[in-house]
Amino acid sequence: MSCYNKVMNVHIVQSSEWADFKNEYGTPAVTAGGVTYTKHKIPLTSFYYAYCPKVNPFKINFSDLKKSLKKNKCFSINFDVPNVIVGSDEEAEAVKIFEKTCVRAKRSEFAKENIILDISKSEEELFNQMYKKHRYNVRYAQKHGVKVKEASEEKDFDIFFNLFKATADRQKFYIRDRRYYKLIWEKFHSRGMCTILTAYYEKTPLVSWMVFVKDGVLYYPYGGSSLKHRNLQASTFLGWEVIKFGRNRGCSIFDMWGAGDGSYEGFTTFKLRFGGRLVKYIPSYDFVLDKSLYWFFTTANWIRWKILNNV
Repeated sequence: MSCYNKVMNVHIVQSSEWADFKNEYGTPAVTAGGVTYTKHKIPLTSFYYAYCPKVNPFKINFSDLKKSLKKNKCFSINFDVPNVIVGSDEEAEAVKIFEKTCVRAKRSEFAKENIILDISKSEEELFNQMYKKHRYNVRYAQKHGVKVKEASEEKDFDIFFNLFKATADRQKFYIRDRRYYKLIWEKFHSRGMCTILTAYYEKTPLVSWMVFVKDGVLYYPYGGSSLKHRNLQASTFLGWEVIKFGRNRGCSIFDMWGAGDGSYEGFTTFKLRFGGRLVKYIPSYDFVLDKSLYWFFTTANWIRWKILNNV
């Protein structure tokens, strides 16, 4: 079966390692009913809502999950962008499971579209299927002395985070505090599940990506770049080196974490030119235990996001 048309077994954000990280960071994570969710307190109340991204619906035991949610005073759980691709063999049955027990969520946090690249092919095949300008850019960067280094010491994380934060400030997207990413780095790198790859020109870091490896899947969620030496095409070169890194770690799928939505058009094009495919996931759903609290919360949250978007 094509990697584009199947449910991933366990997305990394549904793993026990991710739950451990969330708990250590201070966001309570609970595993029950075949899923892992985090608890988020509603201000001025004793109640919580539960958040559960990238779930595999075929693993959910709703009866056990309901007991856990009640025990943890959660009035609903949000299945944010379930890990089922539109057009896949599993789509119809997955939607049926959710429609039977849940309501459509008002909004999604995770990207509803993504780029998936099959990296089980040979290195030569992968290089040749890239957009021709990407192939040119890789060769150009190599010719002009761009080098890629894998993180090996403390300062490598600092270089990554500084580039990541500078990019977020420049492009006006939200990132969490430094402690969040440092803890991810410490927890996952020590388990051989995470590394940082950084492209340099001479001694100047130009682009840096934090990537994860889990169950044969390579993930790219976080990265940043400098405005220096942009003509050297370091981003494209780093992307190619990340693909080779994933292949060498035994991965067959490269999950680029998110794409689509007009606000990400340029980045989506950049990712697509590595030869992957744009996929869309089925909608997000909410499993509701208390309808009154759920209505109050979703209405207040809708108003909150309206205000934030305007700001």
